[in-house]
Amino acid sequence: MKTILFICTGNTCRSPMAEAICRHLMSGKDDFFIASAGVAAFDGAMPSLETMETLDRMGIPHEGQSSCLTAEMIRKATLVLGMTTSHVRAARALVEDDPKASSKIQPLDPDGELPDPIGMGQSTYDSLGERLMSLIPERLEALLNSEDEQP
Repeated sequence: MKTILFICTGNTCRSPMAEAICRHLMSGKDDFFIASAGVAAFDGAMPSLETMETLDRMGIPHEGQSSCLTAEMIRKATLVLGMTTSHVRAARALVEDDPKASSKIQPLDPDGELPDPIGMGQSTYDSLGERLMSLIPERLEALLNSEDEQP
C-alpha cells in the first residue's frame, strides 16, 4: 500500500485540506493511504472552521484530528509533501540519519510556498482549496507515473 502524507505546521488548515482533497481524488483506489500531520501540531485538534467550510463548499467530506509528525510516519510513507520549504526542512531533520526516508520528502508545490491561511479570512481558505485542487492531481500523476516506471 502506498502512503501519501501531507504536512504543515499545526495540521488544522493546509494539510487536512490537502488530505481530504487527495482522498476525494483517490476514491476507489484502495491501494493508497492518505494522511496528514503537523511539524508543530498538538494531537487531537480539530481542523479549523474555515478549512471545513472550504471542504464543504467543494463537496468533500473530512473527518479527522491533528497529529504531530514523527520520524516513523515519514519512514512508513511513500511520499511526504510539505506546504513550505520550512516544513520540508523540519521533516528532513526528523530523519536526517536516514537518506532513504529523507528523499521521500518534497514540497507539494515545487514552484513556491503554500502560506498559512490562518487569520486571513474564508476567501483565503477557498483560494487555497482551489490551488490544492489543481496541485494535487499533478503530484499524484507524477507519483503514479514513477511507480509505473519501476521494475
